[in-house]
Amino acid sequence: MQKINIRNKRASFEYEFIDEFVAGIQLFGTEIKSIRAGKASLVDSFCYFANSELYVKGMHIAEYRFGSYYNHEEKRERKLLLNRKELDKLDRKTKESGLSIVPISLFITEKGFAKLKIALCRGKKNYDKRESLKQKDHKRDIDRLMKK
Repeated sequence: MQKINIRNKRASFEYEFIDEFVAGIQLFGTEIKSIRAGKASLVDSFCYFANSELYVKGMHIAEYRFGSYYNHEEKRERKLLLNRKELDKLDRKTKESGLSIVPISLFITEKGFAKLKIALCRGKKNYDKRESLKQKDHKRDIDRLMKK
């Protein structure tokens, strides 16, 4: 069985992660088949609250190739499944301190369920981004020297 792990690489560059959660996603049949084929993208996606429920917007799941008229919309809003305690905590944090919720990765569990790892995060300033690039370059240089 192929391991599916779709990551949002840009999120770690743009945001500082404070807390992480794993949420289930409410999907149609053709959506899970597309995810299993690796045809999904988390770039430019974000999470928001509506009627005390958490939704992800902007997550792209390509149409299933063998789907008929039952096929899904590619960029529709999808409901995230968390327990009430976690939802209340996230809602409270986003309202009071200006934090946001961003999807980090999409993966398939051993049982075959699609899960979305989300993070409560704060946006980085430009100087923070430069610092993370310096650390990344420094780590790469050390790894090159260790290889030789």
